[in-house]
Amino acid sequence: MPEKLLFEKSKPNRKGYTLPKLDVPEQPLDKLIHPKFLRKMEPALPEISENEVVRHYIRLSTMNYHIDKGFYPLGSCTMKYNPKVNEYTASLPGFVNLHPFEPDELVQGALKLMYELGTYLKSITGMKGITLQPAAGAQGELTSLLMFRAYHNSLGKPRNIILVPDSAHGTNPASVTISGFKAVSVKSNSEGTIDIDDLKRNLNEDVAGIMITNPNTLGIFENNILEIEKLIHDAGALMYMDGANLNALLGIVRPGDMGFDAVHINLHKTFSTPHGGGGPGSGPVAVSNRLEPFLPIPQIKKMGEKYYLTFDLPKSIGKVHTFYGNFGIFVRAYTYIRMIGNDGLRQISENAIINANYLLSKLKDYFELPYKNTPMHEFVLSGEKQKQMGVKVMDIAKRLLDYGFHAPTTYFPLIVKEALMIEPTETETKETLDAFAEALIKINEEISNNPQLVLSAPQSTPVKRLDDARGTKQLNVCYKE
Repeated sequence: MPEKLLFEKSKPNRKGYTLPKLDVPEQPLDKLIHPKFLRKMEPALPEISENEVVRHYIRLSTMNYHIDKGFYPLGSCTMKYNPKVNEYTASLPGFVNLHPFEPDELVQGALKLMYELGTYLKSITGMKGITLQPAAGAQGELTSLLMFRAYHNSLGKPRNIILVPDSAHGTNPASVTISGFKAVSVKSNSEGTIDIDDLKRNLNEDVAGIMITNPNTLGIFENNILEIEKLIHDAGALMYMDGANLNALLGIVRPGDMGFDAVHINLHKTFSTPHGGGGPGSGPVAVSNRLEPFLPIPQIKKMGEKYYLTFDLPKSIGKVHTFYGNFGIFVRAYTYIRMIGNDGLRQISENAIINANYLLSKLKDYFELPYKNTPMHEFVLSGEKQKQMGVKVMDIAKRLLDYGFHAPTTYFPLIVKEALMIEPTETETKETLDAFAEALIKINEEISNNPQLVLSAPQSTPVKRLDDARGTKQLNVCYKE
């Protein structure tokens, strides 16, 4: 039975609260608030008891899919489990009761935490400077590109082109445009990595930099990265690494050692902080010596045992976020890094790589594998063979819901037709991976034997199959009997 709205459950005079007795003289509202701001009639709020409100939201939470409920195989997104100890530390009164206007001497603990988190992230990435301000990966991209612009302008040689591989995240070309540059695509070769010859054809004195995801969105490591770095820097341009896939590199290789000038770090991917609902996320940016003078302000510095904020960066691009960023996310990431330690960080990436390749070994005989290079933490299959039988990847994704799994990323990257992009992360057990693989294999059998089962899916979810195009254009959240 569909869950009714609270308004539909409402009964007159039911309530789930009591207010304390007034400890001040009662006064009419119009004496306290100007009459023009007062309602002409009472708001239409539901009247319902506390236990019914709690049960309503618990029932909704069990309908919703979330990381505490099941496996998220979303390629490119690193949807790993969020340890509950992170929530404990982030809720400590000394953190949650802080106010950003408090003077430095009263927030030494918070400043120390941010300073040390920045130090850890610089060590992990092999970079010289860092800002914690950006609130997400895309804002980290934008921040990096604004520093690229400031760097070239400081040399008196403005440039207007950013090279973007054709397998890039969709936010990359969007960030390029927003930051005032022009995006120029660089092709991939038959191995799924950057085509060096096409890179050379597009490299000229107008190129300000290149945006590279490494490993790329196929899960493949750019094995020519040092050659690319030399070409880019010899041309006077800069190197940016999209850190969405950093979970594959921890303790194995560092962006700084590959020659990158900037890398954004998704704390809500690699470092286990919450990822859903549009935020709050966090996308710190670590930079090389070239870009350190252009970092956003303020910067956190240490003198002796005292931490303080400095705004004394004449070449800074300014602020990119109110105050210092999403502090609660910093606490969670700091907790995770301190608990995991150096050896644990490397084990994260090794296990993520093992999980991805194990899952690929179970599925590659049933779906096409367009690029044969051994992937790292994720891989991309193609459902082109299934499409020729009348079933699209979107149908397969919807059928997976009936088996109790969230679908993987579909139709991305764009260089793979009918793409299924799968990333298991390191937090999933062999049993979970086996069950997920078996579900996809069964769906593949259904496509041959009873395709209507797949084409009509999902059937077991609270909401059945929707018209996706119509749902996007005509959102209707009203309840109907």
